[in-house]
Amino acid sequence: MNTILGLDIGTEFVKAVLAKPSKKGNLEVLGIGKARQAEGNMHAGAIADIPAVVATCEDALVKVEEEAGERAETVVVGIAGELIKGNTTSVRYTRKNPNKPITEAEMNEIIVKVQQKSGEVAKKTVALETGNDNVEVRLINSAIVSLHIDGYKISNPIGFKGSDIMIQFYTAFAPLIHVAAIEKVCAELNLDLLTVAVEPFAVCRACLGDDLDSQFSAVVMDIGGGTTDVAVVEDGGVEGTKMFSIGGRSFTHQVAESLGIDFEVAEKYKLDFDNGDLDDRVKAKVESALSRNLSVWLTGVEVALEDFENVSTLPKNVLLCGGGASLSTLQETLAISDWYHNLPFPRRPLIQLIDVTELPNFIIKDHFKAELDHSYATALGLLRVGTDTLAGTPEEHKLRAKFAKLLQN
Repeated sequence: MNTILGLDIGTEFVKAVLAKPSKKGNLEVLGIGKARQAEGNMHAGAIADIPAVVATCEDALVKVEEEAGERAETVVVGIAGELIKGNTTSVRYTRKNPNKPITEAEMNEIIVKVQQKSGEVAKKTVALETGNDNVEVRLINSAIVSLHIDGYKISNPIGFKGSDIMIQFYTAFAPLIHVAAIEKVCAELNLDLLTVAVEPFAVCRACLGDDLDSQFSAVVMDIGGGTTDVAVVEDGGVEGTKMFSIGGRSFTHQVAESLGIDFEVAEKYKLDFDNGDLDDRVKAKVESALSRNLSVWLTGVEVALEDFENVSTLPKNVLLCGGGASLSTLQETLAISDWYHNLPFPRRPLIQLIDVTELPNFIIKDHFKAELDHSYATALGLLRVGTDTLAGTPEEHKLRAKFAKLLQN
């Protein structure tokens, strides 16, 4: 395995990053590429027009391969949308023989049971939301959040004795039709699909790096063109992921509708307003339109965070990524408004953009740093999921490492 391609197929852009894994677990970025999507290519974060998306991906691939001087062969692709169900499930397991040391085979059995239980819940939820009782879902990502034996938190249960095992698992499922569309795109591009990853989960992996004992905690918001993906990470464990279909394009559509202009002009107005380049004649109208949409978006954020029922206190740091996070009005509103008052934050959260050049275990050369901004966090996270899938993690004695293969797709 020489290189891995992280392919973020977004509503607004396709972003691609080609990297080479090292023996030390680092990823050296070799090339990056970006291509704009046509408006009908995606719907609510999912692929709507396979041939059109393939063509856009080809444009991005040409750029990344020319820059890297190498061909992309193996790829990890992100998946998003409201029908992606990522939740943390708590399961209590009573052992028949508490005086017998726990084995890998026993843990394997527990993990499979948790995944099956989570899959049944995800299928029922998607069936209810789509009105289709026959919908099929597929496990995309799975990770251990925490594990206790007889009330004591441990990192590796193998060899321990005890009767009561409490395990928290993050699992994410996607409708099979969405996964099949990604598989078709990769086949058309002649790329070997290593795995599919839920995008906010991938961003969290990028933030965590290889430190299995990380105390990293944050609310991560990936604001794309069509969706906003929210994840909560507590002490290095992904507590869950939620998504809703409001992203950067909805702000543009609101401006277009309010001013009676087409989408392209509205996008220009939105960017000019953000840069302070709009004249007073239209500034007030654009500001009013953005404010209305921002109010709806904040409601979506609040509802998403309220769904984290297992989280008693939300982390104080809120990290933003994705192209939609570039809107300074959005950043300012999160930083100074009272949107968080009804949520279990200990104090006003600290809002900041993810600095991808500071992500652990990435080697990024200086000539990439000007172009690699927060909007590339997902693509870099997909690369991290790819290395997990290929080799697990370097410390093979740790629980999360032992089951790294099992916990992948």
